[in-house]
Amino acid sequence: MATETNDAAIAKALAHHAAHEGDYLEELMALVRIPSISFNEGFDPAIVKQSAEATCALMRKIGLHNVEVLEAQSTHPYAYGEWLNAPGRPTLLLYAHHDVQPIGERSRWGSPPFEPTVREGPSANGKREPRLFGRGAADDKAGIIVHIAAIDSWLKSHGALPVNVKLLIEGEEEAGSANLGTVLNKHRAKLSCDAMVLTDTQNFDTGLPSITTALRGIVTVQVEVSTISQSLHSGMWGGPVPDAAMALSKILARLANDDGSIAIPGIYDGVRAPTADEKRSYAALPITDALFRDQARLKSGVALLGKKSPTEMTWRQPSLAVNAIQASSRQGAANKLVEVAWARVGIRTVPDMDNARVEKLLTEALKKDPPWGAHVEVRSEGTGSWWYTDGQAPAFKAAMKALQGGYGVEPVYTGCGGSIPFVETFSKALGNVPALLIGVEDPYSNAHSEDESLHLGDFAKAAKSAIRFYAEVVRAG
Repeated sequence: MATETNDAAIAKALAHHAAHEGDYLEELMALVRIPSISFNEGFDPAIVKQSAEATCALMRKIGLHNVEVLEAQSTHPYAYGEWLNAPGRPTLLLYAHHDVQPIGERSRWGSPPFEPTVREGPSANGKREPRLFGRGAADDKAGIIVHIAAIDSWLKSHGALPVNVKLLIEGEEEAGSANLGTVLNKHRAKLSCDAMVLTDTQNFDTGLPSITTALRGIVTVQVEVSTISQSLHSGMWGGPVPDAAMALSKILARLANDDGSIAIPGIYDGVRAPTADEKRSYAALPITDALFRDQARLKSGVALLGKKSPTEMTWRQPSLAVNAIQASSRQGAANKLVEVAWARVGIRTVPDMDNARVEKLLTEALKKDPPWGAHVEVRSEGTGSWWYTDGQAPAFKAAMKALQGGYGVEPVYTGCGGSIPFVETFSKALGNVPALLIGVEDPYSNAHSEDESLHLGDFAKAAKSAIRFYAEVVRAG
């Protein structure tokens, strides 16, 4: 029942999309209104399930088969649907996630986080263009609708797809995909495929489509420092009694050198250097230090760190960040010595770093020679694997052609400083199938931050590229 893949067939599917762009935007806005925060503490898991069910409803609406909510143990639910009526044609596993991050500081949002709002926002070259603001609008509910829109456009215009598709929408990506292995073991046969397409990464700039070929991994720990068994009046006891917050500050400060590099002995051992081709590719990208500073919202006078280019530093070098720190709170601040100080510390890892070794080195560095004999406890929070591909499989060439047709400009290969645990885990488990990471976000999306937004022009172009890709991957063989 597979449909044709000629230019006329593609044009017919694209025409359907053009006539229904407003409908797809409305479907995205409906998903954004569901506050599907997957963090385990302080948020209602029933809402994440509601989001999974809403995603399944969309799958049924466009004609996918065997639609179901996938759960395993304490997993936040995944949504799954398939269309497998193209015998002899490739099978694509299409991925996105429906869970979202917490909103952060409400006062920093220009509109309510879960009331999707279209207004002008930043774009390339200092322009201001229409964007959809809302938590999850870009990361990653737009990814869901890109897949939905492309599948729907083929099925409505032709009654069939050029390829077989399996659509998997994760429900715990933002919480670290802790149960990913369990889901994979339970549903391995169901998820078998010839290639994966993950719509959860960032284009290099608005209007410039990008295929991500490298992801950093992550190692996170929590460190707790204590010096006293209960808080004390800082006037009565301050001086001879060590301050736990100060002890923690000293510990954290010694993790980094003045140039921002990680000051843990041995941490850079085994880091794979970029190839000559990668370095040439990075050098050819339309980026300057000034543009990078602008995209990063770096304040005037604050230095860029590192001895390499910002792109290489972000994509192919490890980095360390103190994600959170607490010794009291602004509301609870008082003239006292706190009994405990806490921080969450993360290291982004790159090829060929071993995450277990990185966690061991980080833990040892945090515990070594504690200031004033303070008690230091370190607890592992988890790790996620880095991932790397050379992008030589035929599916990549098909994606490059589809993206050029969808965006009207030549695509680029890039890296990504973030982590998507799904990629390495599933690619290996499914026989090292090609994994194409094709994004909808851009440097101004503010994913994970306040005022998250989606560039509406790129949203449409991403769906048009996906429509083209289903045909191009058949042509590529």
